[in-house]
This record gives sequence, C-alpha cells and structure tokens, in this order.
Amino acid sequence: MNSIIDTKFLGEIKELINSAKQRVVTSINIAMVYTYYEIGKRIVEQEQKGSYKANYGEELLIQLSSELTKEFGKGYSLTNLKLIRKFYLVYSSQKSQTVFDQSKIINNFNNYPITSDGHRFFLNWASYMLLMRIKDPNERSFYEIECYNSNWSFRELKRQIDSCLYERLCLSRDKQGVLNLSRHGQIIEKPADVLKEPVVLEFLDLEENEKYSESDLESAIISKIKLFLLELGKGFIFVQRQMRLSFNGRHYHADLVFYNRFLRCFVIIDLKIGEITHQDIGQMQMYVNYYDRFVKSDEENKTIGILLCKEKDDAFVRLTLPEDNNQIFAAKYETILPTKEELIGLLKDGD
Repeated sequence: MNSIIDTKFLGEIKELINSAKQRVVTSINIAMVYTYYEIGKRIVEQEQKGSYKANYGEELLIQLSSELTKEFGKGYSLTNLKLIRKFYLVYSSQKSQTVFDQSKIINNFNNYPITSDGHRFFLNWASYMLLMRIKDPNERSFYEIECYNSNWSFRELKRQIDSCLYERLCLSRDKQGVLNLSRHGQIIEKPADVLKEPVVLEFLDLEENEKYSESDLESAIISKIKLFLLELGKGFIFVQRQMRLSFNGRHYHADLVFYNRFLRCFVIIDLKIGEITHQDIGQMQMYVNYYDRFVKSDEENKTIGILLCKEKDDAFVRLTLPEDNNQIFAAKYETILPTKEELIGLLKDGD
C-alpha cells in the first residue's frame, strides 16, 4: 500500500507531540520544585516546635523519610530531605535580600504558581541543587536569571558556575554594574558588556603545555563552535573563519568573524598563542576599519575587534589604544579549567 502521508506533514505532527511531551516534563519538574519548597517549609516549622529536644531535627527527618518512602517510594531519602530543608532555608531567606525583580525579568511571569510565602521558581530541581551551593545571594540570583533566559541545560549551568562566569563579568564592572548583574542578569548594551576575562576554553582539550599553532587553536574552536559560542555569551552568531579582506592587491584573513544581534555589529576575533604586540593591535584596527567602511550597513553599529591571546600586558594595551577606545579589546584565554580559587586568584591579579 502506497503511503499518502506527506513527510512535512508527518514531521509537523511529530514535532507537536515532542513539544507537548517536553511541556509536560517541564511542568512536572517545576511542580516538584514547589512541592519540595513547601515540604521544606513544614519541616523547618516542625523543627522549631520541637527545638528544645536534643537531636529532634535529625530524628524528625529519619522518621519522615521512612514514612514517605513507604508511601511514595524513592525520592525521600534522609539525604534528599536534608536538601529539601536546605532549599527552603536558602530561598526563603533570599526573598528579603538583594534579589532580582522576578516580574520584570521572567517571561510569562504570572503563568508560574506562587508559594505560600510569595516566591516563584522557574528552573528544575537539579538546577536548584547546584544553585544552593552558592553562598552569595547576588551570585545565586545572577545564575538563576541567566539559566532561565539562556535556557541552559544542567551541564551548561554547572560549567558556567565552575568557570566563575559571574566573577569574570564582575571584573569589568563598577559596584552598580555588579549589583545590576544580580538584579537583571547580563545585559548587552555596549561593546565592553560582551567581554569576560579570562575566556575559558577547556572544552577544546588542549593541554596547558601542549605545543599548538594559532591554526590549531582556530581549528579546535571551529570543531567545538557550539561550546565556543556558549563561552562567548549572549547574542553571538558565527559568520565565517579566515574571512578574506582585500584591497590594493593585498589580501588579509581575519581568523574568526561573528555577529552580535544585541549590539547589532560584527565582532572580529584574532587568535594569538603568545603575548600580543603593537603590530597585532594595528592589524586588528585595520580589520575593524575595513568592516566599518566596506561591510557593515548604515543601520549597524561599529565593528568590535577582540584579540584573544595567551598572555597580555594590560598597561601596554591601554597605552597602545586610544583613551576613548570602545572598539578594540584584548582578552586572555585559558585552555584548562582552573579551580574556583585559582580563577579568583587570576581575577585579583588582573584587577
């Protein structure tokens, strides 16, 4: 029997079903988060009633775990109940601290339910288990916003936390800018907003002391372009590698060209495996000028150039560039993922 089902028609039906399944899974995950919060609240309230008894809290959780496991099966072990209790303690106290205005940040804010004490949640339980480890409420708030707005997976959220994204963005901001990160997330309004330092490229699998050329680095980035875009941040679209620029019979090649839809401009990245020189900065200035004069449209903003290098002298870069520079930037990269303490040390060294 010949099939009368059109391929496009079948594909659309399958997409509808898969989307519905995903919405159901998301709804279940969000409902579980709200349930855990309310359970945590009642555990804490019950503990406060019996606080005069030694070890009352531990005994309460042990007995509760036994009863809930009999009735509902897995998911209510002693360890999980302790996490549920911690979840309530962390987020009930955060409500009164410096936290983002949820109604202004989250799309379809009113579609989410509200807890008995006025809090809303937008992520799954696994994400909140990661966020609970962060002591600073401002940092925790930043990652909650970014995870929701950027639709990060659990793995992506973990990598951003492990790579100190918040601290790296804070480095280039004043006190008000740091506060805005916790209230609004990362907002791209000017060229400097896209920068973070160092840029962490551990996903390229290049060993710290390994001998590799700029071409090798470029090829590694292209092979992991999705992860590189995630590291670059919001709004980046890959355009081309080794973009040819020709004039007066001479040919030049920009390593990587991107477009940022928030800034509405091209972003040229040149890769350097050593310390940058004034010749590198001059060449990048030429690339930027070329794009501004011959490539970008009148409606688009000026091109940004980023020199991504293994080593740089901040004083040298500042001296070489104009004081009012807002087009050309230099940023270090790391090929391994340092520990949080090492990254914070790197940030302080560069401060």
